Amino acid sequence: MPVGADRKRCVVVYATPTEQLLWSVELPLSATIGQALESARAACGGAQVCAQIAWDSAPVGVFGEVRARQEQFADGDRIELYRGLRRDPRERRRQRVQRERSAGRRR
Repeated sequence: MPVGADRKRCVVVYATPTEQLLWSVELPLSATIGQALESARAACGGAQVCAQIAWDSAPVGVFGEVRARQEQFADGDRIELYRGLRRDPRERRRQRVQRERSAGRRR
């Protein structure tokens, strides 16, 4: 179904450790990232995983680049909701290297 000249589409994405959730939304050309998130949230309904998403406070981005919710997005963009990391990957690596060195293994 083609998008009208006064509309644009995007995909809102949220990933859990086990699955990736996607919502396709169609909005007016002047729509912002925040409005796309609101539309996806409404489409989510009462699903349990949707209640766990920090819709209003999570960092957001477009194709991996952090953006503000007030910014407009382009037709076809992938808007991503980011979740916090439980542990910093760099710190985990440092700890692993330290354990390996203590055990006598070297990389």
